[in-house]
Amino acid sequence: MKLFGSVRHLFLFLAACLLSSAAAFAQETAKQAASLDLLVKGPTIVTMDPQRRVIENGFLAVRGDEIVAIGQDVNSAFPKGYTAKETIDASRKLVIPGLINGHTHIPMVLMRGLKDDVTLDDWLRKFIFPAEARNVTEDFVRWGSRLALAEMIRSGTTTFADMYYFEDAEAEETKAAGLRGVLGETWIDFPVPDNKSVAEMAAYSEKYLKKWQGDPLIHAAVAPHSIYTCSEKTLREAAALARKYHAPILIHVAEMRKEYVDSIEKNGATPVQYLERIEFLGPDVLAAHCIWTDYTDMKILAERQVGCVHNPSSNMMLASGVAPVVDQRAAGMHVGLGTDGPAGSNNDLNMMEEMDLAAKLQKTYRVDPRALGAKGALEMATIEGARALHMEKEIGSLESGKKADFAILTLDVPNAVPMFDVYSQIVYALKASEVQAVVVGGKTLLKNGKLLTVDEAAAMAKAKEYGKKVAASLQ
Repeated sequence: MKLFGSVRHLFLFLAACLLSSAAAFAQETAKQAASLDLLVKGPTIVTMDPQRRVIENGFLAVRGDEIVAIGQDVNSAFPKGYTAKETIDASRKLVIPGLINGHTHIPMVLMRGLKDDVTLDDWLRKFIFPAEARNVTEDFVRWGSRLALAEMIRSGTTTFADMYYFEDAEAEETKAAGLRGVLGETWIDFPVPDNKSVAEMAAYSEKYLKKWQGDPLIHAAVAPHSIYTCSEKTLREAAALARKYHAPILIHVAEMRKEYVDSIEKNGATPVQYLERIEFLGPDVLAAHCIWTDYTDMKILAERQVGCVHNPSSNMMLASGVAPVVDQRAAGMHVGLGTDGPAGSNNDLNMMEEMDLAAKLQKTYRVDPRALGAKGALEMATIEGARALHMEKEIGSLESGKKADFAILTLDVPNAVPMFDVYSQIVYALKASEVQAVVVGGKTLLKNGKLLTVDEAAAMAKAKEYGKKVAASLQ
């Protein structure tokens, strides 16, 4: 009897444990099902996922900073019911992955239009470098960043890669505005506004890299400017520091014909082959422009998994040449899209415009209207841009488990109807002005056309003040 009683008690104990566990599981399941932070209902969703699904009258559910469900029937996704802290009715609207601006220098908005219609070499050496030496301070970078961040948010950009000075200040402003940034501190072989020697650049960069390690939005990077402004020693040291901290490396590569010719004469190799020879290239490198590249260069860049960024407006404005984007993609290169700096090389930060120009420029260059289609241009601004930044596991498409980075565009405008092909409509017809909402990591930065994270009026007023100072400094 005693043994029977013990077994009975054990049975009752185990049953109680099972019931308790089942109740806890059911409670947790119900809690999870009901705890959405954001639900977007009713839009056409252009996912850019591997199947390139376009979901009509869909939904997108966000918990924390991630997408937890996406599809057409929200009740099937959450059969036990759901509640959301915020619901956006996006009927008659379009949801796209947040656009990725793969190359820019955002504080240069404060020098927008300073000197246009000159060659790249003259623009840099005769105008921009002198203007920066006389005007760029940490305060300049902060206010320029605020203005640029407002402009990028308004045009649907959620992630950008940048090279400039006082990059730690830019990182702080980017974090405050809520965007995602791959932000490189510039190295260059002459005194610049924030550091006067390579040793100072290295010390600043190391401190900067340490500060931002592990941040969910800011990816601190090292940015040796180019092979024509950095010695081999500087390039090697910059790459070594970045790799010590597993940080990205940003650099301009093969941007202009002069760079290509000078490299052949000085290094006995193309810019890409020179960088390969000095063991600079790798999957942590993001190379801007990549215009003057031959088949061997493309093969190297693909094999080394170097991300490249095409900048059509900049390349056209400075007559730097046309990147062979179609050939590069065919060679297996990951090619993203960028605006370049918003002063002289491109006077805005509008990624909607860059998609349109990227497609049309390739058609003209190859004399073939089939060269780069609308879907390909959108890929470059989203999922391929993410691959170029080596961030495709986090961003670039709208899928469960990825970061909740997206833009909502209105279709209630004359240039949005009728719509026969959604990719064509996005790339060739819709404009930045159609962007009504922007979400990054589940946080709403733009809602109903109103900026929530940047004081736009203050940034614009300060920009006018700085404009006068820059103009006076060059007289």
